[in-house]
Amino acid sequence: MAGSYANSSEYIKHHLTNLVYGQHPDGSWGFAHGADEIKEMGFWSINVDSMLFSVGLGCLFLWIFRSAAKRASTDAPTGMQNFVEMMIEFIDESVRGSFSGKNPLVAPLALTIFVWIFLMNLMDLIAVDHIPWLASLLGVPYLKIVPTTDPNVTFGMSLSVFVLVLYYSVKMKGPGGFFAELAFHPFPKFMMPINLVLEGVTLIAKPVSLALRLFGNLYAGEMIFILIALMYSGGFGLLFVSGGLLQLGWAIFHILIITLQAFIFMTLTIVYLDMASQTDH
Repeated sequence: MAGSYANSSEYIKHHLTNLVYGQHPDGSWGFAHGADEIKEMGFWSINVDSMLFSVGLGCLFLWIFRSAAKRASTDAPTGMQNFVEMMIEFIDESVRGSFSGKNPLVAPLALTIFVWIFLMNLMDLIAVDHIPWLASLLGVPYLKIVPTTDPNVTFGMSLSVFVLVLYYSVKMKGPGGFFAELAFHPFPKFMMPINLVLEGVTLIAKPVSLALRLFGNLYAGEMIFILIALMYSGGFGLLFVSGGLLQLGWAIFHILIITLQAFIFMTLTIVYLDMASQTDH
């Protein structure tokens, strides 16, 4: 597919562009057909492909686990039931090891985050050209299939976690206790302005680091897959063979990355909620 573009830059740019729907400067609504149109739409636009694949994979996750729960049997458990039970036990152990309080939300939230992010990351192992090429046959100009390479998705998840952190910080410590945690640490009370700046930056850094870590690793992984795919544009000989070997090698290594990033996001969420629930600081 790389050979159908004028140059490598155009190929890379096309694969890194989302399918965007929004309001054009003339007031009409429709899909963008280029980077310039996307910039003109500004805030009043939505990355349709990111929403489609993230919501679709979320529904797939719910369907798989619900089906396993409905067919659960103690006599003859299926492979899917064993897998789901293994996942639940893994998450339960992670929560017990990182969360010291009692909150019935934490374990289901951790399970949802880990499986959902893993499924979104897993889309990065699908060949970069296949689904966009099929979409182009249907008249779809752009299509990115890895939702976690879209910062809107990663920030959406991290800000959701941040809202929960703020909620439980106020609920468990009270408004005064939460303010005191920000204003009177780590320096004495008379240095309250400095404490507020330092603790405020630390607090805001939590959702930012969560979002950018996930986005950066998956975006870099996707970029490497695209660059390796460009090696196929030669079509013959050593370049074609080396491109295939690199693609396979990077895909195998990337399995570790997509799993690790899902685990890190989940673990930090548990840790942040544990810190928000502690009252003896």
